[in-house]
Amino acid sequence: MNYQILKTEIQDKVAIVTISRPDAMNALNSQFFKELNAFLDEMEKDDNVKVIILTGDGKALVAGADIAEMVNMNSQQGEEFAKTGQKAFNRIEALNKPVIAAVNGFALGGGCELAMATDFRVASNYAKFGQPEVNLGLIPGYAGTQRLARLVGLSNALYLLYTADMITADEALRMGLVQKVVDAEQLIPETIAIAKKIADKGPEAIKKVKSVTRKGLMLDFGPGCELEAKEFGSLFGNEGTEGMKAFLEKRKPEWGK
Repeated sequence: MNYQILKTEIQDKVAIVTISRPDAMNALNSQFFKELNAFLDEMEKDDNVKVIILTGDGKALVAGADIAEMVNMNSQQGEEFAKTGQKAFNRIEALNKPVIAAVNGFALGGGCELAMATDFRVASNYAKFGQPEVNLGLIPGYAGTQRLARLVGLSNALYLLYTADMITADEALRMGLVQKVVDAEQLIPETIAIAKKIADKGPEAIKKVKSVTRKGLMLDFGPGCELEAKEFGSLFGNEGTEGMKAFLEKRKPEWGK
């Protein structure tokens, strides 16, 4: 697909996708969701890409959904626009490879929701996070009410949702919304280094870590453990066996062998 909003680059086994609509602070619109779905289609089929980094151009990852597109929507259209975003962000969660958000600046509203759909977040020291929808008489529509509470706890989530306050990267780190804060000029190099570290691990094991952990979060503890044991066993006789042999033989594993 010929992207208008997304810029893509591949370094070794890492794909970097940059949201580039700087004149609108990368606001999310229908075209963005169309391009994101097309990009995810590509990534599902590309076995050479092991990890994806999602970032933004200019001063924002995403400063929110496109209010100019939403303002004249009726109730049904608003609901459908929310479902469009939810489906796209759910695909990030379900993708068979890790997705990391490199949050360069503002991640507000739909931008915060997009970041929360990734597997974890590395933030610039300039990054700001928030869910300001109540300022507009709205609520988050891309699963922000659901993911935020799961990531930072109910009371922290309700505080941010009620007040619409913006928080700094350091405050987001304290809450557990981001996992690492770095100087702005080191954001992409540091995130690439993390991504390459992950890309060197057993690819099937990484896929299963993502799926088992995410599915297990929605299960009771017992069924979650059963799922873990099943997938643990599935790696014997292939990738897991190669990894264990390489450890014993003091050599690098040859994944796929």
